[in-house]
Amino acid sequence: MRRLTLIASALLGLFSALPAHAERIKDLGTFQGVRSNQLTGYGLVIGLSGTGDDSLDYATLGMKGVISRFGLNLPAGVNPALKNAAAVMVTADLPAFAKPGQKLDITVSALGKAKSLRGGTLLMMPLNGADGQIYAMAQGNLAVGGLGIDAADGSKLTVNIPTSGRIPGGATVERAVEAGFASTPTLLFNLAEADLTTISRVANAINLAVGGGRAHVVDAVSVAITAPQGAEARTLLMGQIENLPVDPADAPARVIVNARTGTVVINGAVRIAPAAVSHGKLTVKVDEKPTIVQPAPFSRGRTAVEPNSNIAVEEERRPMFNFHPGASLADIVKAVNAIGASPADLVAILEALKQAGAMKADLVIL
Repeated sequence: MRRLTLIASALLGLFSALPAHAERIKDLGTFQGVRSNQLTGYGLVIGLSGTGDDSLDYATLGMKGVISRFGLNLPAGVNPALKNAAAVMVTADLPAFAKPGQKLDITVSALGKAKSLRGGTLLMMPLNGADGQIYAMAQGNLAVGGLGIDAADGSKLTVNIPTSGRIPGGATVERAVEAGFASTPTLLFNLAEADLTTISRVANAINLAVGGGRAHVVDAVSVAITAPQGAEARTLLMGQIENLPVDPADAPARVIVNARTGTVVINGAVRIAPAAVSHGKLTVKVDEKPTIVQPAPFSRGRTAVEPNSNIAVEEERRPMFNFHPGASLADIVKAVNAIGASPADLVAILEALKQAGAMKADLVIL
């Protein structure tokens, strides 16, 4: 049985060894308008070694469009064989303040039944934003980490994902996105996670640094900051604010359980009220050993199967353990390890403590 010295012990050392320390404001959130934008596009990958779409209409129409751009028109009813080409979707993130001419990394994924994009080249194609405008152009040779092989007898071997690849610097920015932060009445800073205590400390730190009571709390996420007009003055102010140290509020008591992997994470704020816990296991085993019965010679009898079942019950007895008032993460780990509980057993214990009102923490099941 696996013991729970796993993640909980590591977290115990982490929470006990590291003192609380200030974080930079830039690590707690971002300014509104300073963000990336998603780009997508449809294109064709050529140069494949017989692993393309072949019969996919999207790839056929796309190839006809590419050919027509070079002045070649195929006769009606003639479709190019596309085993060496594949229709793909291309995605990229356009960073804040990206300027025309800068390079973007792009991800290329097969749209149809292409078996592999390994060795392919993406033909020039536009990348559009949510507003339908073109913000970048993409083209280049794919780097594919996966591998797929088909043998003549029908057997197959696939390593990783051969139908998706990356092109580092495969797109060039053609249009900048206007952030708008230079002309807004105020700057708005948003926390990554809502917290009333932390947002108050952020506002206080800004007021102490820049003076004039410029920062005002809007809600548990946002601080509005009065700033001078002009991109240069605001950029300098934002840079100063981002590097101000702030002591964030302690995280709320929380237990995270991943039911699929059996991972249990308990943060250092979890405390247990007085409680006694007994956790045992009952195992029932049924062993079937049928016996073959042969009739006596010349008795006109028939061979029969005689059932033979053995039932055994095993109950694993484990001692009861007691949580004293204010028991911490260390006490929980020590008690659970003492009875040799598995992650599944720990989940059952924590759920019971929660229902009994002995654990004041959020129990999150992933």
